[in-house]
Formats: sequence, structure tokens, C-alpha cells
Amino acid sequence: MDEKPEPRRAAEGVAAVDRAFTILAALADQTDPSTLADLARRTGLYKSTILRILASVENAGYAARLHDGRYGLGPMAFRLGLAYEHQNPLRLLVLPILDGLVEAGTESASFHVRHGPDTRICLFRVNSRHSTLDRVEAGDILPLARGAAGRVIAAFSDETGTEQESVRLAGYALSCGERDPSCSGLAAPVFGASGALVGALSLSGPGERFTEEAVACMRSLILDAAHSLSGALGADRSRRAKPGS
Repeated sequence: MDEKPEPRRAAEGVAAVDRAFTILAALADQTDPSTLADLARRTGLYKSTILRILASVENAGYAARLHDGRYGLGPMAFRLGLAYEHQNPLRLLVLPILDGLVEAGTESASFHVRHGPDTRICLFRVNSRHSTLDRVEAGDILPLARGAAGRVIAAFSDETGTEQESVRLAGYALSCGERDPSCSGLAAPVFGASGALVGALSLSGPGERFTEEAVACMRSLILDAAHSLSGALGADRSRRAKPGS
């Protein structure tokens, strides 16, 4: 009778899955393949543990060992990405909104959702028609504490504090040089059918183009866009984030 108790076995299984996701996330965070030492440094796991888990992940096609010994995401990761593109209804609703904002002459438009306790991820991005842009791409993971979109997500989720209350009262957030000294941003919340925050619409670009007049114009456009998108996602149309609300 040397079998492990079921609760312990289950706990070990969950831990292994958590480690596998940690390794895959570390691979996905980089634009280039990673060495074993890179993965150990970024995940905090022992190399022996990473190798053991990578063997299973490779067999399933979610990671691949390259000819030079480095590791990258495998073909199943690409398949998951395609499935996400097809199954995610947000894309069908958000992209026309982003396109409309850019066509109206705003700065680059993007849509962000919470990624972790202290991070957000840019899901969709449409660059402005201007020649100079801020450096944000779909898939980028950014801090929650810096930037207009991060501040909106923090304020309209479960974060509390004077700054969050200020953003909630205003109905939007404006940032100047918080994430990048040369860039500014403007963001508004998007809600879903349950009334909970879904994400944040954001306009961002070089700070010198965020004049008082430009901000006033873009603020009106992004609040209208956020209200429209919230309605399309099933939110109560009477709930509208606006200055002074």
C-alpha cells in the first residue's frame, strides 16, 4: 500500500500544471527563443524541473526545442492563438470601434484587459495615421500602476484609494509620461452585461500632440466609443462613464 493519498496526488498534479503554464508564459513573453538558463531565471524553477515539464509540453506540441538548444512555442500554441481569434467575440466588437476612433483622427487606439494582479495586456491595437507612434503592440504586457488604461482598469475593478476614486468620479484617466516619458494616454472603461469591468479603451501617442484642445476632442470620442462598446457587450446603457459622473 505505497500509493500516495489522492489529495496529495491531486495537489502535485495542480502544481505541475501551474509550472507548465509558468514556463509557457515565460516563452510567450519573449520575441526570441529562450535558453534553459533564461527560463530558469525568469520562472524561478530549477533547470531539472523545467526539463521534466518541457518534455511533456513538447510531446503535446506546445513547446519545441530548436536545433541550437533553445526553446520556443510549438505549433499547438499557434493553433490556440487561431482558435482564440475565431472564438473571441471581443475582436468582432472592439476592432470596428478602434478603427472608428483612428478614422476620426485620434491617436493610436487599443483595448486592454487585466492580465495579473499588477499587469494588463493589450489585446487589440490600431495605429494612428500619424508618422510617429508610441511603442505598444497587441500582446504586450504592461504595468497596471502606470498609464491611462492601467489606471482605468485598477479604478473600475477592485482597487481602492484616492487615485482610483478620482478616476471613477471623472469617468476616464489621462496620463502624461507615466509609462514612457515621451508619451501620453487617455482611457475609458468598458463594461459587460453583469456591470463588471471588461477592459479599457485607450488612445495613446506622443505627448506633444496631447494639447488641451486635442484631449477635449479625444475625450468626447473615447467616452462615446466606450459607451457604445459597453452597450454592444450587454451593459446597461444608462450606465455611462463621463466627466463629473
